[in-house]
Amino acid sequence: MRRDHERDQCRSAGVDPGAGRLPSGLYDAVLLDRDGTLIEDVPYNGDPEKVRPVPGAREALDRLRAAGLRLAVVSNQSGLARGCFTAEDLRRVNARVEELLGPFDTWQICPHGEPDGCACRKPAPGMVHAAARALGTTAARCVMVGDIGADMTAAAAAGAAGVLVPTPATRSAEVAAAPTVAADLPDAVAEILNRVRLVAAPATPPRRGTVLVVRSDAAGDVLVTGPGIRAVAAGAERVVLLCGPRGRAAAELLPRVDEIIECPLPWIDAPAPPVDPAAMRQLVDRIAAVGAHEAVVFTSFHQSALPLALLLRMAGVPRISAISDDYPGALLDVRHRVPVGVPEPERALSLAAAAGYALPDGDEPGLRLRRDRLPPAPAALGTPGYVVLHPGSSVETRACPPELATRIVRVLAAAGYRVVVTGGPDERELTARVAAAGGLDLGGRTGLGELAAVVARAGALVVGNTGPAHLAAALGVPVISLFAPTVPFAQWGPYRVPTVRLGDAGAACRDTRATCCPVPGHPCLTDVEPGRVLEALRLLGVPADAAEPVGVGPVPGGVAR
Repeated sequence: MRRDHERDQCRSAGVDPGAGRLPSGLYDAVLLDRDGTLIEDVPYNGDPEKVRPVPGAREALDRLRAAGLRLAVVSNQSGLARGCFTAEDLRRVNARVEELLGPFDTWQICPHGEPDGCACRKPAPGMVHAAARALGTTAARCVMVGDIGADMTAAAAAGAAGVLVPTPATRSAEVAAAPTVAADLPDAVAEILNRVRLVAAPATPPRRGTVLVVRSDAAGDVLVTGPGIRAVAAGAERVVLLCGPRGRAAAELLPRVDEIIECPLPWIDAPAPPVDPAAMRQLVDRIAAVGAHEAVVFTSFHQSALPLALLLRMAGVPRISAISDDYPGALLDVRHRVPVGVPEPERALSLAAAAGYALPDGDEPGLRLRRDRLPPAPAALGTPGYVVLHPGSSVETRACPPELATRIVRVLAAAGYRVVVTGGPDERELTARVAAAGGLDLGGRTGLGELAAVVARAGALVVGNTGPAHLAAALGVPVISLFAPTVPFAQWGPYRVPTVRLGDAGAACRDTRATCCPVPGHPCLTDVEPGRVLEALRLLGVPADAAEPVGVGPVPGGVAR
């Protein structure tokens, strides 16, 4: 009945609900804050006559309805707890909102005040999860639109996407920390629909055959490309992945990869090796031997696909697709362009879509690993539920400052959390120092597969912007992201997994892409109070559990970065 009413409402607004309907993909639903986002913010309003929609709200919502996306209102209403209006007043105000803006598929209201400590009041994620359940979907398939930081925090903590529409009341720090910022509600809707369309492949029959996919660089880069590779694999008989030495371990864990070719690419890898003409000739011969019907070259937003495209042409690959802002001449058959700020997994999916490949029904666009290839977790870890802290990174600016990491372990251990500290062989001194505050030191004892096995049993991972964050996202493990803003969080933050971001998002190093901290003292992270990590764990619903201590045991393996 609600859907019939929706169709009538859309038609009365001159919108055909079947026109422009999008294929299933990124999202099933859009969740919207009420006051300040859908309607003008009148504090503690209990009078339906004071309801005023924001400009363009009805038309924007009808675009979402026409695209087949379900709508929910997710709103804190502490005026009930304060006695500013009654439940009947609230019902009448919400009825007026629907009268003016059309029907919503569910309303989720928190009636509590901030001192009540409920699980539903934003920034807690309770209402986001409740809305997703009411709509028959999951939080990861929802996007939240709101006007303050609490809306974005609630969305991220549930694993949903977020779009901030600032008002004069929105703080500048909230704008800086938002994953995506829109000028107004119609702009937010346009952003959502554009992102959905970007990853939707045209309806073309599968071409089958062998496809060479390429993703060089480090383990995290390979992991975030996984959804795009799976999309290609859905339309190919065989997938061969060309990667670099630093990404080989991650490539081994990706689903739907039949063969791996490992070769460093001097225009991608850092530090860059010298160009060896003989090695390049060998690579051309190796590619030619694959007999690929086509190639899809995945890159990061700052990398060029054209040098490899030339080698692919020399190897006789007949069809090549890649993202390129530079003129490719005859090097590319599909030259794709992507707007700035798109998350790296969606960037990869969009290239696959441009090449004619899409994820099959039932394959969510998140990161995934082959769990059958993970080794057993070390027995020394005890029962699942511990917190993993990975303080290091191969890039200095993305690492957690050692003093902060030490204080985090001390605070978490005192609160009853079991803490496991991980790192590579060259970080053993760091992990030993950090773990001495009350954690288990696994520094240098885990390769990527072993690290994945450790993270898979964790209640949460505390980490900077480095590969293990994407490992956790692929395993569905919540992340507390100590994210230095040298690169955009929207592009490189943990994807579609419950996350709490900590750190100064507006620091002077923002968007510099610096590898060495340009600001003395690394203030974007050193100013984080360890108590914020404790608060983040509680927001994510990760309980303390010190009943079973962890002890150091032999853990086979090599470097994991």
